[in-house]
Amino acid sequence: MVLRGKLSNLQRKTAAPIAAQAGRPRKPVQHFVGAGCWDDEGVMVELRQHVAEELAQAEAVFVLDPSAFPKSGADSCGVARQWCGRLGKVDNCQVGVFLAYVSDRGQALVDRRLYLPQDWAADPTRREQTHVPEEVSFQESWRIGLELLDRAGAELPFGWVAGDDEFGRCTEFRAQLRRRRLRYVLDVPCNTLYRALDEEPAPGRRVPPWRRVDEWTRLQPRRRWRKLSLGAGAKGPKVVWAAEAWVQTKDEDGRLGPRERLVVLRTVDQEPQAGYMLSNARPEASLAQLAAVHGRRHGAEELFGAGKGEVGLGHYEVRSWVGWHHHMTLSLLALWFLEREKDRLGKKTDRHGLWGGLKL
Repeated sequence: MVLRGKLSNLQRKTAAPIAAQAGRPRKPVQHFVGAGCWDDEGVMVELRQHVAEELAQAEAVFVLDPSAFPKSGADSCGVARQWCGRLGKVDNCQVGVFLAYVSDRGQALVDRRLYLPQDWAADPTRREQTHVPEEVSFQESWRIGLELLDRAGAELPFGWVAGDDEFGRCTEFRAQLRRRRLRYVLDVPCNTLYRALDEEPAPGRRVPPWRRVDEWTRLQPRRRWRKLSLGAGAKGPKVVWAAEAWVQTKDEDGRLGPRERLVVLRTVDQEPQAGYMLSNARPEASLAQLAAVHGRRHGAEELFGAGKGEVGLGHYEVRSWVGWHHHMTLSLLALWFLEREKDRLGKKTDRHGLWGGLKL
């Protein structure tokens, strides 16, 4: 019933309208989502098994993505003033770390974890009120991401890890991926400092200077850039200019890091925008391949768009740790069904057209 409600044309997909649509009392539905004694982690394992059967590929990409959900009150588990990308500012919200699986055969969100801020993790009263399990402690989002990767990576074949600059800027996260022998293409901020290994030192200097990656971008001559096609976009083929260099960066303690590949992708617009990535891929991986791996992040963005617009990913009134994970598990199940139906029909359809005559 809950999944049917999530896949319906209801404007808001919380317990009350879902129960009303089904002609059922609200409280049992609310209890099932918010505090029901069912194993959401077991359901996620089964979801990943289905994803493996349908989408598995050796060169698939795991995409890590944090997503914020604005909240007006202060009682929901993990709510704090933190960065909310949806609002473009620091505001009151919950943040979840999500893992997407993207291959040539399709895409799916395959895991989720609520980020618990440090002050929440250290507050026994709020922990008890929101039923946070004893074994849950404070973890930075990149550590949560590693746990999601370790768990899903044991069940799904993959070749790459991608993520936004919240993950890419963390040198320890990149180091942990290298220790696991995982290839990555991770966004980094424009002010990331690097030292180019192919740059000649200035007279009287033994090594090249430290520069920001956006400064390197401005200094590159036209011959350094290659035009790449990243496939079809909403307004035709997506084309970018791409350049790369072997570099070293510093970790948070100022220690020099290993060789990595700096990749810069720049749009061909009149006012171009640039994105900056670091990768540990070996020289055999072409610049076009690294750009394509980065492009897989678009699959995760599409999933969040469908999740929030079609299955009510952000429509919830639960306050507990269990309730948040129950709700997200049900939403990811509904989203997986939605993606498979779209694939089966061979086209993208709005929810009114797709679910109007569908029997669940």
